Amino acid sequence: MPEILSSGKSTFQIDVPYKLIETGKSDEKPLIVYLHGFKQNIQMFQGLVEELLDIEAYHLFVQAPYPIYDRSRKKAVEEWGRAWYLYDGNQDQFVRSLEAASEFVQDHIEKVSDQLSPSHVTVLGYSMGGYLAGYFGLSRWKNIQDLIIVGARIKTELFEDKKHHFDHMNVLALHGTKDGSVKSAPQKKCCSQLSEWGANVTFKELEESHALSSLFLQEIKEWMLDLGYQKYI
Repeated sequence: MPEILSSGKSTFQIDVPYKLIETGKSDEKPLIVYLHGFKQNIQMFQGLVEELLDIEAYHLFVQAPYPIYDRSRKKAVEEWGRAWYLYDGNQDQFVRSLEAASEFVQDHIEKVSDQLSPSHVTVLGYSMGGYLAGYFGLSRWKNIQDLIIVGARIKTELFEDKKHHFDHMNVLALHGTKDGSVKSAPQKKCCSQLSEWGANVTFKELEESHALSSLFLQEIKEWMLDLGYQKYI
């Protein structure tokens, strides 16, 4: 009968790209971290949010680590979409995967912050990146000041039994009334909970679908300018 001599796990590394863009001449400006959606990548997401680059800031685009196979076989590997976490319905697995991705993003933020000393950190997440952004913001509240979520849900239930230190945090949550992928009602409820915990939360529904439209970006830009962000162009 075969005998198993050993079993275990080992680490396999892949290169994950990022891109840092500076707009504006002032040294006193925020670092905005962009977390793309499922099956997207940094090139695709930069194109989608191009109009936000006229905000004076350090704009950091981080690509998700998990590649999504292109079944059409028409794209090079670097053009494949990516995923931020592994989700199979098991909540413990989900949280572990969110935590691993958050550590990955935090490493990028710390390296850039040590180099540039931004005035504060803003995290913007869309769809799958929005779920990660919400977890990142609530688990690493010391690291960020502003949080922007589009087409996702902030999973406040994961933090009900923890101390809440969110009174310094500005949160913008945008959702499409025609979003067939993520319902708006649960996100609205989570935003109310986060507001009770002290965060300055703005929840707004727009007559849009799940796609990251120009109308969402206009709302984000107006919110930023109201908070004192500076326009570059």
